[in-house]
Amino acid sequence: MRPAALISHPYGKPALAALLLLPFVYLVFCVTMDRLGPNPAEALIRSSGDWTLRMLCLTLAVTPARVLSGWHALARYRRMVGLFTAFYALIHALSYLMFDMEFVWAAVGADLVKRPFIAVGMLAFTLLAVLAGTSTTSAVRLLGAMRWQRLHRAVYGIAGLALLHFFWMRSGKQDFAEVAVYALVLGTLLGWRAVRFKRK
Repeated sequence: MRPAALISHPYGKPALAALLLLPFVYLVFCVTMDRLGPNPAEALIRSSGDWTLRMLCLTLAVTPARVLSGWHALARYRRMVGLFTAFYALIHALSYLMFDMEFVWAAVGADLVKRPFIAVGMLAFTLLAVLAGTSTTSAVRLLGAMRWQRLHRAVYGIAGLALLHFFWMRSGKQDFAEVAVYALVLGTLLGWRAVRFKRK
């Protein structure tokens, strides 16, 4: 079967959903089997954050892949991948609030002031939650297609905030190898959009 036919297949969405759930299933397995290492809380926070960034890159890759390949059916997967990005971001935020802060909101507020990368991450998560909450067809009708589209362009800013959050988090250990990889991927995806917009 050709790739275009696979993309258009009725079982395409369930298959993709199952694939995107695998990291979550693996994290649950590691938690239940005590396989997160000597610092399980940190491992869970870091892993969920990594998967949020990966899902964000995948979300932004859907449109370039659709345009460059001509497989227009890819557009039907964009919302799902975006919602999975928000899902992993929620796990990341809850892991921080539960294990690092123990839901002590005064401590959370102090941490937001003390560590800027936490504030940036929370801002990115809040914006992502807004996009996830307005991803429904009824939200498109309520806001109007043009306003909805403008609102969801905030994903480009979210990508920048997520990268800055990751950069500041890694700056304490002077470990920027992964940051550079994500910067290259996101820079390419956003740069492609900038060039396409300029041509239009």
